[in-house]
Amino acid sequence: MKEPSAPGYVDIVFDIPANQVFTYKTETDQTALSGTVPGRRVMVPFGARDMLGYAIGRREAPPQGVALGSIKAVRRVVDSEPVFDSRDLELARWISGYYFCGLGQALAAMIPSGKRTGDYPSLSSVEEITPSPLELSEEQKKALDAITAPADKPPLFYLYGITGSGKTEVFLRAAEFMLNQGNSVIYLVPEISLTHQTAEAIGKRFGKAAATIHSGMSPANRLTEWMRIRSGEARIVVGPRSAVFAPVENLGLIIIDEEQDGSYKSGNTPRYHARQAAMRRCSVEGARLVMGSATPSAEAWKLMQDSEIKRLDLTRRLSGGSPPEIIPVSLEKTSGCLTEELKEEIRKTARMGRQTILFLNRRGFAYFYHCNSCGYELTCRHCSVSLTWHKSRSRAICHYCGYSVTPPKACPQCGSLEAGFTGFGTEMIEEEVRRTFPELRILRADADTTGKKGELKKTLDLFRSGEIDILLGTQMVAKGLNFPGVRLVGVVLADTGLHLPDFRAAERTFSLVVQVAGRSGRYFPDGKVIVQTLRPQDPAIVKSCALDVDGFFEAELSQREALSFPPYTRLIRFTFRSKDAERADKAAARLASIAAPLLPPGADALGPAECPLGIIAGSHRRQLIIRGKTMGSLHAAAGEALARYEKGRDSRVYLEVDVDPVSLL
Repeated sequence: MKEPSAPGYVDIVFDIPANQVFTYKTETDQTALSGTVPGRRVMVPFGARDMLGYAIGRREAPPQGVALGSIKAVRRVVDSEPVFDSRDLELARWISGYYFCGLGQALAAMIPSGKRTGDYPSLSSVEEITPSPLELSEEQKKALDAITAPADKPPLFYLYGITGSGKTEVFLRAAEFMLNQGNSVIYLVPEISLTHQTAEAIGKRFGKAAATIHSGMSPANRLTEWMRIRSGEARIVVGPRSAVFAPVENLGLIIIDEEQDGSYKSGNTPRYHARQAAMRRCSVEGARLVMGSATPSAEAWKLMQDSEIKRLDLTRRLSGGSPPEIIPVSLEKTSGCLTEELKEEIRKTARMGRQTILFLNRRGFAYFYHCNSCGYELTCRHCSVSLTWHKSRSRAICHYCGYSVTPPKACPQCGSLEAGFTGFGTEMIEEEVRRTFPELRILRADADTTGKKGELKKTLDLFRSGEIDILLGTQMVAKGLNFPGVRLVGVVLADTGLHLPDFRAAERTFSLVVQVAGRSGRYFPDGKVIVQTLRPQDPAIVKSCALDVDGFFEAELSQREALSFPPYTRLIRFTFRSKDAERADKAAARLASIAAPLLPPGADALGPAECPLGIIAGSHRRQLIIRGKTMGSLHAAAGEALARYEKGRDSRVYLEVDVDPVSLL
């Protein structure tokens, strides 16, 4: 009779906010697993339930001091082959350390969660790489030569060029060069809407060597693409933020298109920034990093000024277009959403057989219920924000927690009929545009209309093919998209973000206006942009309408320096959430008192204070921000403060840590 072999032991981490490794055993009928299980996902008993874990290593004996009888067994191994390796694990350890999260949380953010189900069609059925079709301009050649020049330690590059100046072609040529050298490429884009357009271009150019990863895909399809990349079948990967983790071999280049975009920063734990993760990967794996935009972030602009990033300029449009004429128009005496100037330009554009984009960064019909008699405001029951009126659903809805009510016919506080919704969202604009231009074909693209899979791509394809006269949308139509037929862009209300209590409000407004203006006149020299605003004299509006990037950053950076805000300092933000306001206050005050003596010279703390959005989904929110000149000493102080705070923390207060936050709301 054959003797049973001894069990093996596997170290496992979970998607939980704890930096702890748990050991499990593999039973005798799983002996093969003990040697091969690291790098795979496993189902194991955890507390009262079975839980998915990540096997990060194996051991011959249980950890010291752990009783054999207390070690539970692995139930099953989810993956037939490893989904991550030692390099991925090393990157996850860095994410975990830098962003103060559990190792299992970092791995969960990196690795698709699906179960593999057969083959997923790649971007294109083309077998061979097709040649580059366009002749490069002198500026493009110069930029490409710089990016591909041999160097022991290549610098970071920034392709800074006006919209329509051919940045994408330089990116694709650099990618082509790297693939021909036997290297792999990761191409990051900020929005899923841009993923479709870029994926199409990359699919045509590189065929089966290309793969795409984004959250719109099913988990199973994402995992299948992930395994194609791991096997080396796909060597150029396009996608938003999480594609930075793609397990490519021989990484030669990471491209970050529209580098300034806030969506590169994760809003959930781990709150990583794809730019920071890309810099880390390039440094460790000896790859090149090329960022690009018409409107760089303030951080990138300063690094270019300080020569820490090599700036490569593209100064002219290549497709027969020229920078559009941008006209600021005051909304003050306008009764509806559209000024006479914008209406006249829409009519003129339609007569020319060309297209219009109308942009407003706010969905819904109207967003502010106010009583003129007593001042009452209709706010969410669970959040400290106004409800937005969605006429199509006949509901007032909170965009933070989803709470909704039927709007009152009279003021709930004083009974006055002088109450109702003011301000406007994309729904209201759509109604006014349809009423004003009944003969034109109009489509709206926002989170309410493009929620279904494939709906956004369908809308954008219809617009590109000329079957829509006016495309009305939120941020998803503002950046990177290339529509040859667009003559006119109307920014319906440019200052929606200017009043926000965030030091980046002006930068975001400036960037958005310049980016959305860039959709106009890309192929013809007659592009026009009408920027409607209630604050025509605001510097961010004035500079964006003049396309004065240098002037904007000169003023903005001097203000940031005077106020000690990034890029002149680094921030770490702690946000406390609790159903009980007093508990949140106490927890914030406790961490503040722990952190104060640990802060390095020159560093300081802002708060603790109530967050600008003080309540979300019934949770009271408080924040503490620590600020210093360099991240190293500030990060060390934060780590020590957190370790001491954890020892006596209130379990009914949830703490989020955000290193280098992009939003302070």
